[in-house]
Amino acid sequence: MKTLKYILASVLLMGIAMPCALAQDESGVVRRRTPGGRNTEKDETGMTERMKAFYEEREQSDANVEWMRVIYRSIDLTDATNMALYYPELPNEDGQNLFFIIMRLLADGKIPAYEYLDGRELFTEQYRINVSEMLDRFHVLYTEAKGSTERNPRFTIEESDVPANEVLSYYIIERMEFDRLEGKMKKKVTAICPVLHRTDDFGGDAVRYPMFWVEMDDIRPYISQQYVFTDNDNNLARYNLEDFFVMGMYKGSIYKTKNLRNLSMVQMFPDPEDLKRAQDSIENRLESFDRNLWIPSREELQAIAEAREAAADSTALTSVSDEEDGIIIRDRDENNQEKEPKNKRSKRTKKPKTSNVKKAKVSNSGSAVRSVRRRKG
Repeated sequence: MKTLKYILASVLLMGIAMPCALAQDESGVVRRRTPGGRNTEKDETGMTERMKAFYEEREQSDANVEWMRVIYRSIDLTDATNMALYYPELPNEDGQNLFFIIMRLLADGKIPAYEYLDGRELFTEQYRINVSEMLDRFHVLYTEAKGSTERNPRFTIEESDVPANEVLSYYIIERMEFDRLEGKMKKKVTAICPVLHRTDDFGGDAVRYPMFWVEMDDIRPYISQQYVFTDNDNNLARYNLEDFFVMGMYKGSIYKTKNLRNLSMVQMFPDPEDLKRAQDSIENRLESFDRNLWIPSREELQAIAEAREAAADSTALTSVSDEEDGIIIRDRDENNQEKEPKNKRSKRTKKPKTSNVKKAKVSNSGSAVRSVRRRKG
């Protein structure tokens, strides 16, 4: 009897508690409520905590990384490949560019930013920038937003005061690593720095002013909501700004690699030609690293063999040299010995005419030899 009373009491309590935990929407689907509505609260950008957690990436252990190299690149926004980061210059119905998104997040206190230290990128609380000081340093007009406090400052910046048209390049930190568990190379952009290009009152070449560093993990949930089109022939925005970096759709030159002396490429290679060769060498090594890790398949080996045979046949056929009267083709026999040269043009070579002048006979006597040429008068 006591057991029956206990069961009835439990069922009654469950019937009272269920409506509190479940809610039925207009379509008749019963959904579970989250305690306190923490995951359903949206901020001004429309992002919920659940959406932010979706884009958060767990830090992977370096124990699985067999090889890694840190690359610093400069992305020129005047290059047609990178213009998706610059346009639109002002927010419109298509959205806003990358710098507008970063400045809005900084003004609202949504993300931290860190000082640009030449050669020392430290993303710690000690080097976190003061937003108001940064805005004053770069002469960006602002006002304190409603609800701003000393501990959580917030600012309002008019669209016309955002120097988006002066941000003509970005610095990025790119991490190339080989994960032995997945067995493949990974490329990940870890941080980005907008760079102002400003000229003085007297004109001249623009001076670059790196502004600050922001970590890609902090802005990823927000830039993934901004879609851009990367092809003028196709105006359908199929990719977002996160895809632009994850898929490596940008084009940038290497200005530094992580090294023991902490020197930039210009410091190590002052000559422009040497600098270009060093940059190309690094690019080629990065591209060939993944390809050289694995044994080629049977099809790849066959393609390599055919390519070598074709190259050998082309070199064994002819070695061409230009001459005044035509092109001489030198064939090679089986022992790789040159045969007699054959004129490609069927043109006979004329022998040089010999002079009819008789040679003078040398006398054994010591007297002078008389010339055989006739002399006038």
